[in-house]
Amino acid sequence: MTATSERSVPKPTFTDAEAGAKVFPDSTVRQYNYFTPAKRKQSHYEDVTVEVQPDPRHYLSQGWLYAFADGQGGYPLEWTALKAWGSDRPLPERGPGSGGKGYDWPAHGWHEFRDPNEEWELTLYRYNANVVRQLNQNIDAARQAKAFEQWNRNWVDFVAKHVGAWMHVDHGLGLYLFANANRRAPTNMHNNAISVNSMHRIRAAQDLALYNLTLTEEIEGFDGTAHLATWNEDPAWQGVRETAEQLTGIWDWGEAIFAANVVFEPLVGELFRSNLVQQAAPANGDFVTPTLIGAEEFDFSERDLRYTKPLYHLLINDKEFADHNKALLQKWLEDWVPRCIAAARALQPLWSQPDAKPIRFEDGLDRVKSRFAGILSELGLKAPEELGQ
Repeated sequence: MTATSERSVPKPTFTDAEAGAKVFPDSTVRQYNYFTPAKRKQSHYEDVTVEVQPDPRHYLSQGWLYAFADGQGGYPLEWTALKAWGSDRPLPERGPGSGGKGYDWPAHGWHEFRDPNEEWELTLYRYNANVVRQLNQNIDAARQAKAFEQWNRNWVDFVAKHVGAWMHVDHGLGLYLFANANRRAPTNMHNNAISVNSMHRIRAAQDLALYNLTLTEEIEGFDGTAHLATWNEDPAWQGVRETAEQLTGIWDWGEAIFAANVVFEPLVGELFRSNLVQQAAPANGDFVTPTLIGAEEFDFSERDLRYTKPLYHLLINDKEFADHNKALLQKWLEDWVPRCIAAARALQPLWSQPDAKPIRFEDGLDRVKSRFAGILSELGLKAPEELGQ
């Protein structure tokens, strides 16, 4: 037999991946250090949020990897008329291996924003799961105790028509304003805070929709479709409907969040929720609806407004564009305050419908105007003359 000679082929050589085997001072550190933390020690929130979204002005050396049909790539800063320090810097020169040719961190002032709620994926699921669990327990307890039988007849009609109508506001703003603004905002810190805001509104709309189905089963004669005609045809709701639809049509994400959270919610949302439903429900035998409305009120006042104020405070006090931003926000106030005041005043007939009346409409409106003026004062903005309407 003929002996077979060994073929001459390259042999694999296994190494310990020298670059990965190097030991350096941060080898065992489980935190990132490519950004400057807001406090002395970086938080878990910053580790999972800050610059998770790439930025070609910093280390994305090849530029955006994708673009829209009009040629804009990634997250254009032009999606809002507001500006932050460094926004006008030209894009850095790029070339092979040019990651170091970007700007020192932060690439521009947008990256200075931190959400005081420290929201990210884990906190979103945990918080909303807890809220829904508590609401379901409250409704189940009310069902077992036959609490719905204690409602005044006029209040049953009020909840079917008017509390149900509010779900359209929540659904519209959550899906078409906040979710849209989340995609347009320039950093992951903004994206997280705004998307959580979107989920709060969508969850609140879902809470009211499911509650509506429960009441249809529990209360004889409860009209689970009454909210549709109310939203579409009731004159008292047409101002709110028009304003909400105008809000969803705002192209500039900075204006959208400002108009919704700084103007509409304090002047219209809190007027309806806190100064009508929350005030009238207990006197009309209803201790269940306030738990749903109160959860949404907490979402806004303690979480959504809480991130909104530092977001705009940074811009109003920006080291480069403070005057530009402040003038723009004042203009937006002049645009949206009259619309929201008109929408709020159109709701006045609702105050006379329950058997047990809430506080006077004018007193409730004065309250929300005062709170709104306080928010503007915190931001360093002037209340427009239209607030006196």
